[in-house]
Amino acid sequence: MNPELRPHVLVCDAIALLFQPYAEAVLHDLATETVVHISGNFSKREIGEPSLLSEIGFKEADGIIGPYEKVNWDGRPIKAISAVLRDRTGKAIGVLCINADVSDFHAALRTLNALVRVPASDKPASLFKEDWHERVNEYVQQWTATRGLTISTMSRADKQALVIALSSDGAFGGKNAASYISRILGMGRATVYKYLSKDSAQ
Repeated sequence: MNPELRPHVLVCDAIALLFQPYAEAVLHDLATETVVHISGNFSKREIGEPSLLSEIGFKEADGIIGPYEKVNWDGRPIKAISAVLRDRTGKAIGVLCINADVSDFHAALRTLNALVRVPASDKPASLFKEDWHERVNEYVQQWTATRGLTISTMSRADKQALVIALSSDGAFGGKNAASYISRILGMGRATVYKYLSKDSAQ
């Protein structure tokens, strides 16, 4: 191993130790184009084997390569990134590759997606037909999103415009709708009625 690569051995060990068992760090010596150190080995690579850096499109002028995707020997997906290491003169002498096993995270995402997904056919039509709370919530979300707003950032004028828009589309037809709308907009019910009266007077 090039002596100037030895300090990077501890870097490899630290990365693998911090993120174990999900991270593997592989140190390559460009002089011999071989693997000279592996920390957290889960790829079954061996010290002394060819680096095969052409597989990641290595060029000596590179600094950081990736992130890019790979597949482990057992089919698990890997997210990887490589850093070109240089000596004091700026000559490329090695490459440090960090491989992250993301299979558990993919499984977690699939589980979360399964939990939050609600097939459209499973919505009870009669319930949502009568649930004006749901319709108000969706209306407010869409109205604010199209204007790049959130309820917490809306000005008084924005809230007045939203109340008027809700009224125009019949949102106040539900029992206690004014109270509900005033609560979600963070204003008094009297203010809501004031906005409505101003609109009707125009």
